[in-house]
Amino acid sequence: MYLGIDLGTSAVKTVLVDGAQRVIASESRPLTTASPRPGYFEQDPAQWIDATFATLDALKATHAGELAAVEGIGLSGQMHGATLLDASAKPLRPCILWNDGRSATECRILEQRWPALRATSGNKAMPGFTAPKLLWIATHEPEIFAATKLVLLPKAYLRLVLAGEAIEDVSDASGSLWLDAARRDWSDAGLAATGLSREHMPRLVEGCAPAATLRSELAQRWGMSRRPMIAGGAGDNPAGAIGIGAIRPGTAFISLGTSGALLAPTHRIAANPDRVVHTFCHAIPAMWIQAGAILSAASCLAWIARLFGVAEAELLAPLGSRPQAPSPVSFLPYLAGERTPHDDPVVRGMLDGLTHGTDRETIVQAVLEGVAFALADCRDALADAGIGVTEADAIGGGSRSRFWLSVLANVLNVPIHRFAEGETGAAFGAARLGRLAVTGEAVDAVCTPPRRIETFEPGRALVDAYAERLPAWRELYRPRH
Repeated sequence: MYLGIDLGTSAVKTVLVDGAQRVIASESRPLTTASPRPGYFEQDPAQWIDATFATLDALKATHAGELAAVEGIGLSGQMHGATLLDASAKPLRPCILWNDGRSATECRILEQRWPALRATSGNKAMPGFTAPKLLWIATHEPEIFAATKLVLLPKAYLRLVLAGEAIEDVSDASGSLWLDAARRDWSDAGLAATGLSREHMPRLVEGCAPAATLRSELAQRWGMSRRPMIAGGAGDNPAGAIGIGAIRPGTAFISLGTSGALLAPTHRIAANPDRVVHTFCHAIPAMWIQAGAILSAASCLAWIARLFGVAEAELLAPLGSRPQAPSPVSFLPYLAGERTPHDDPVVRGMLDGLTHGTDRETIVQAVLEGVAFALADCRDALADAGIGVTEADAIGGGSRSRFWLSVLANVLNVPIHRFAEGETGAAFGAARLGRLAVTGEAVDAVCTPPRRIETFEPGRALVDAYAERLPAWRELYRPRH
């Protein structure tokens, strides 16, 4: 038996997977995010631990026998968050999250201090990444910076609590800007540019490699017959790739979680930082992932549901399974700024084209289409890096919506495939990494694609209609700086 734990932004999800790769049970606990100022987003690391322990306590109550047989654990996590620890390994402040936009000035400073940043990391300095956050801390909270002895990404902090060791995998470390993506090792020049050194960093491992063992007292708490091995794990999107078998070129996929992304595994680095294409190491050796990322995806649907005061499923139900025509309303999904292709942390969302006759369904459709248009921007940025997308799998909570996947198929003009358990892809991928760390099996033998249950094909009339709307939608973007 194997466990996969996904420390997301909105929830911690834990899945229990057997040797036949069947999900035996799953548990989820919600997380809350604080926004002390506009554009600031933080979480208390203590709630990550409480939520994770709650999922495992619940699994023990319902599946004690299966939990006792767990041999390997894989961790997946939200990327880029800056968790600062003191000499006693205690958090000094709330974690600054991936969607936090406060460090735009520090990004410019960092690129000036480290001219080789883009060539080394494969990325452009943006507020979402970890390194600029540390420059912001040094300037605005110097006493916190001085007390910082260890900087961890969220799932590495969770591993520290579970195993007592500071270890990170190279896929998650890629999102810090401190990693030399080609060498898959920390960049001393990058660390020095933020006033840090390797002493502040966790030890690096590959995602499928053994990393540490669960603390004995925790193994006893959950009734485990042995101390399970904890794998290196992965950032949430690389873990999602492992969960759907996206381990070779040509297997593009779309993540529709709180944020969104269009991702493509590659055998080589195909960086395009000028168009804000992200370069991450994959969770398996000698592979990378190129990604276009948007800061708001399924969170846009959650926002409009809150606005109308109804559940998301109730909003979607009247739309049916596919659009008949584009919505006459346009929506920019920049509720928390945007990454690909704009790198604009201060731009905000917009509804355009409202009339007295605009109804709820028209607005909801526009919201879904706005996210799809933003992913079309990601597609074009990837194409500029030489990566073409001819079909894509969909994962994340948004993949439950057949209407949304149909919109994506027609906006992107490619077939979109859906899986039965697509919304738990990252946790399932983490469980696979836990298995690989224990068994040493061939990656290809374990990371097979799950069964696709539905394919959404583009239709010529809708493809043409959306292609006609896309340029006008892009014209709505107006930088605020």
